[in-house]
Amino acid sequence: MAQTAVRMDESALIRAAQAGDQSAFEQLVRQYDQSVLRLALNLLRSPEDANDVYQEAFLRVFRNLHNFRFDCSFHTWLYRIVTNLCLDALRKRRVRKEETTVVETSDGVLDRMDTVEESRAHGNPQRQLMSNELKGRIRQVLEGLTPRERMVFELRHYQGMRLRAIGETLGTSEEAAKNCLFRATQKMRASLGDFV
Repeated sequence: MAQTAVRMDESALIRAAQAGDQSAFEQLVRQYDQSVLRLALNLLRSPEDANDVYQEAFLRVFRNLHNFRFDCSFHTWLYRIVTNLCLDALRKRRVRKEETTVVETSDGVLDRMDTVEESRAHGNPQRQLMSNELKGRIRQVLEGLTPRERMVFELRHYQGMRLRAIGETLGTSEEAAKNCLFRATQKMRASLGDFV
């Protein structure tokens, strides 16, 4: 029952924003801004690229909100925009062979993600070493996936989305999303076999 009330509120906000109510649009942005930024950051692994996608996504929502017809949930429509922008960015990155977290230093190649401190207290050093190695391997496997496989894997495992919602978000079927997730999972298992 509470979910229906939230949807009605959201529907009313969308209709008001479609009619030109700026504060209704701002409320929609506030409602989704953190999840959009989190999704873009998880998929792109670059704060700069994630901020670009965040801004572009809400700009596109603003420009195209009048076309929203309530055929799907607003959440699905918004995530479709964000994932398409992320897929475009990943494809461009792959074509240019650009890795935004890796930099050349006088000491050699440095992955800036390795310098980010863990938020937990440092306990067992051996466990921390294995954890860092596992994170590095996962990151490496994710970079090796096709952009669509990576998108589906991250939407499922990092965003917790159901396969049906992933299919809707990517404009494909639930079965296609399931097959893509299977391929990505197989690649992940093959690469991480000695950790499992």
